Amino acid sequence: MRLSPNSKFSLSLKELLATLIGFTSLVGIYYTLQADISKAMELPKPEVQKIEFDYKDQLVRSTIEKTQQDVSTIKEDIVEIKSTLTKLDERLYEISKKQ
Repeated sequence: MRLSPNSKFSLSLKELLATLIGFTSLVGIYYTLQADISKAMELPKPEVQKIEFDYKDQLVRSTIEKTQQDVSTIKEDIVEIKSTLTKLDERLYEISKKQ
């Protein structure tokens, strides 16, 4: 199909109406978004209040303290496991010596 000055272009009434409704919807959405954007630009910027900062700081500190406690517990467990392994090793050595 080639386009030329003699080409004919036709739309049915249904297609024309659908195109018009679609275009009107897009224009309406555009202006609604523009109004929302201008309204949002007029609002004050949210500020981090002191109490919110304090809560976050407190949460971070408590998390660090809990992690330190967990690490201490793990270290104690490792020392206990090493001690048990040493005892088991000594017992195995004594048993192997007797045989």
